[in-house]
Amino acid sequence: MRKRAEWMTRADDEILEFLDSEGGGTPKMIADGIGKTNNYVGERCRKLTELGLLERPSRGFYRLTIEGEQYLAGELDASDLESAEK
Repeated sequence: MRKRAEWMTRADDEILEFLDSEGGGTPKMIADGIGKTNNYVGERCRKLTELGLLERPSRGFYRLTIEGEQYLAGELDASDLESAEK
């Protein structure tokens, strides 16, 4: 079972799951895939990158980090990432 943090939205899981299945993508690709707006997905991707669940290897392209994979597998408590941010 995944261990979500208070800062997470329902869309965060959808974004992470999309990137897990596709191997990576742009906010536009993700937004089209999960039915959210491009701006909202971009904002959430930036937040997920700041906290280490995503990486941005090139401008506008995101993919999961090892921590992102661990979170999806239920092996990482996302609330632990909050304290790392402070």
